[in-house]
Amino acid sequence: METTAAFRGLSCTACDAETDGAADRCPDCGGVLVGDYDVPDLTPADLPDAAGPGRFEPLRPFTQAETVTIGEGATPLVPVPELADELGVEAVYVKDEGRNPTGALADRKLSLAVTAATQRGTERVLTPSTGNGAQASAAYAARAGVDSKGFVPSRCPFLNKAMVNVHGGDMRVVEGRYDDAVATFEDATDEADDDWASVAPGHPFRIEGATGVAFEIAADLDWSVPDAVVHPTGHGETVVGLERGFAAAEASGLTDAAPRLYAAQPETTAAVADATRDGETEPATVERPDTIVGPLEVPDPAAGAASLDALDRTGGDGVAVPDEEILQGAVDGCEMGPETGATGGTAVAGARALAERDAFGADDTVVLVNPVAGSKEADLLRSHLMSQGI
Repeated sequence: METTAAFRGLSCTACDAETDGAADRCPDCGGVLVGDYDVPDLTPADLPDAAGPGRFEPLRPFTQAETVTIGEGATPLVPVPELADELGVEAVYVKDEGRNPTGALADRKLSLAVTAATQRGTERVLTPSTGNGAQASAAYAARAGVDSKGFVPSRCPFLNKAMVNVHGGDMRVVEGRYDDAVATFEDATDEADDDWASVAPGHPFRIEGATGVAFEIAADLDWSVPDAVVHPTGHGETVVGLERGFAAAEASGLTDAAPRLYAAQPETTAAVADATRDGETEPATVERPDTIVGPLEVPDPAAGAASLDALDRTGGDGVAVPDEEILQGAVDGCEMGPETGATGGTAVAGARALAERDAFGADDTVVLVNPVAGSKEADLLRSHLMSQGI
């Protein structure tokens, strides 16, 4: 693989085994793999004069020239002073990942996962998805000139299904929920030829793609870091990427600290948050997942144990919130800051619940991640307003 000078390979979050960049899971224990780097000493002046993820090339696995990209990253960090006053903190910002090319943070992840797959010579990438990952996979596969196939549940939003096809991707719509799509994906990949590659959740380069969110937050705050970051969490891979990104920035000398991370989830599908509450090191599978927030309806997080480790290392926590509070958080988020969907509303509702638990200090700077464009979840918000007679 054509990688940067700093990238040494992959290491397992569970057993510390080391392997090259060709593995998707630890060959020894099946654990989640993450990038292993010789982190260089850096100052902001040492970073390339580039926009987006290319600016942080010394801390990434692939050079920008080798990366399959359609302009992801460089998303705005938007101040939300009204929410800061409500939470009783110094400042609140929203990292608006809905500004990515297909309207989701998934773009960062699939950019690097598809890059890795094409460098291995694959002709087709496959993934199960609640919707946004399949759309992003199709977009980046098209950019790379390879085929794609997404396995999505029947409740996947029409917008995602349509755009998978618009980007030239193939799709299998599976009756049922996300775990049914995963089962069908696993059956299909068991029988697949050698010309395909999985870019499924938990893929090491999806996690590496998420580190860019941390780098950009720090850069936008003039290389200070927030005190806390609240992220709406499904598989947990972005939590792992955020922790690793902030840790790499600190190790390089770009920053001198790392924030607490908080995983916000719908209370009916809160495998990670429930595990933090119960002091478990691995999340239990949610037997009856049922939330209106489709992207977060993940009963068995692919990076669950690794995300719990990441939360613990940062001194953070999980928080579970009801759907009704999530929807209200989304509507309030739209009124106070950037356009926020139900997924992003989970961060707003989670931050409110954390404030009630005195998780934040009066001098804290808090960043909420909005992973999905509000316009992709407009039907949910409109239905919520109609239920209130609006």
